[in-house]
Amino acid sequence: MNKSELIEQIAKRSGLPLSGSRMALDALLQTVSEALASGDRVQLVGFGTFKVTERSAREGRNPQTGAVINIPARKTPSFTAGAELKKSVNK
Repeated sequence: MNKSELIEQIAKRSGLPLSGSRMALDALLQTVSEALASGDRVQLVGFGTFKVTERSAREGRNPQTGAVINIPARKTPSFTAGAELKKSVNK
């Protein structure tokens, strides 16, 4: 499912017009992105938790040349599925 299909499903299930559904989804995504950027967690009970994890610096190799390269430390977003989401996927 892509974003436009998700917007259609939100509109269908909520009774909102497509434009309202698009605005609601965009607001949700922007809010989650801003929360993660500021270091907060976003927990949706039953669905899952969005959080930022830290990856330490490490050495890697260029697959073409075999040369050692330094990969800097970075923050990455991650998602952990909630119990109810796991149950619904495994039905």
